[in-house]
Amino acid sequence: MKSVPVGFALFIPLWNNITKHGRKTFDPLVILMNKQIGFLLLIWFLTVSPAHSKDLVVVVKISGAINPAVAEYVSHEISQANADQEALIVLQMDTPGGLDTSMRQIIKKIQSSKIPVASFVAPSGSRAASAGTFITIASHIAAMAPGTNIGAAHPVNMMGGGGEGEQAKTMEHKIVNDAAAYIRSLAELRKRNAHWAELAVVKSVSISAEEAMRLNVIDLIAADVKALVLAVDGREVQVASGSVTLKTGNLQIVYHEMNPRQKFLDIISNPNVAYILMMLGMVGLYFELSNPGLVLPGVIGAISLILALYAMQTLPINYAGLLLIIFGVILFIAEISIMSYGLLSVSGVISIFLGSTMLIDSDDPALQISRVILYPTLGLTVVLSVGIIVLATRTRSLKKQGGMEGMVGEIGLVKETLSPHGRVLVHGELWEAECEGEITEGETVRVEAVDGLKIKVTLVENH
Repeated sequence: MKSVPVGFALFIPLWNNITKHGRKTFDPLVILMNKQIGFLLLIWFLTVSPAHSKDLVVVVKISGAINPAVAEYVSHEISQANADQEALIVLQMDTPGGLDTSMRQIIKKIQSSKIPVASFVAPSGSRAASAGTFITIASHIAAMAPGTNIGAAHPVNMMGGGGEGEQAKTMEHKIVNDAAAYIRSLAELRKRNAHWAELAVVKSVSISAEEAMRLNVIDLIAADVKALVLAVDGREVQVASGSVTLKTGNLQIVYHEMNPRQKFLDIISNPNVAYILMMLGMVGLYFELSNPGLVLPGVIGAISLILALYAMQTLPINYAGLLLIIFGVILFIAEISIMSYGLLSVSGVISIFLGSTMLIDSDDPALQISRVILYPTLGLTVVLSVGIIVLATRTRSLKKQGGMEGMVGEIGLVKETLSPHGRVLVHGELWEAECEGEITEGETVRVEAVDGLKIKVTLVENH
């Protein structure tokens, strides 16, 4: 039985008093005033009193890699659900994994939640790999849809730089042991199969929904969210505030999506998008430096590069690869000023290619640049860069069309016999000219040099 809202409780006796008074009087004005007051109070109740129902099941969808934007989104929804005292939060997941820091942020929110949180690997064909496995194990209720899988939670190198030495192996060993202890503690807290959870980290094992149910990795299998909500009705779970019995049988299910800001940050945090933005930024700045004054390429390049740098702070970047890409761009710029007969350009292409293949230092497919994106983007970048070099070289080799230097090679008409001084018409202007020997009026001459306001000409033969 729900409690009556405060606004409504105050409104009922006042309304009864007004209507009672109105029935006892025959004064039309009093009756009208009472009705108007009652109508205004009703409007106040409908507009001011809280209209939010607290008995809701909130569904939060996690699709794709778990990054800071996703962590912010999930954390906010859990906090808001706790503030609104909702009945249940469902994290519907299909994720290949993601960042360790973002995963731990979500798990901390789950552990501190006073509202039950259910992780649901759905729909059919979805997976909860790597970080998704940790989140599922940590949730108050763990569920999967038929045809889904969970596991493969071996941590990847998130430190950047890579390496095959003894120090790198020691660091990897530490990371694996830390992750194994973490997931084991989560499984023991939720009374789930801690041995399998540890194997998912150490051996990268992965199992289906049916196997997960049999091995006590999850609590139940459900076809969809509605079936999940019905299945957990009456179930008792332990939350941060104590034991809670779920009453979700007839509750409304609402879906909360990312806000525009979170969607945008989630998109640019994708490794493929981050790589495209970085290359676009490099080409834009390169175009601006090689052709100063165009403005637009420089602005677009700067914005793209800033967005790429934001995205890269969320990714396991190999800084050697990043430096190789920057060095390749520098070589392209140098090609414009230094005549290397293409040697600098070839070196720049090689540098950018090596840097691009080394840029993301991770074995997790969710954090790698797709080859379908890498090679076309790299090829287009190289073509644009070489094209800019060719245009700049051709422009530099063209004869100048303006100023004094632009007069050299122009054809003029002798208007006053040169012996050796006289006047010549060039570009519709009369110039003081001189020549060797004598050139008669009406002859055609070519400008050989410009000396201040005087030109030196020679006779054009066979004109």
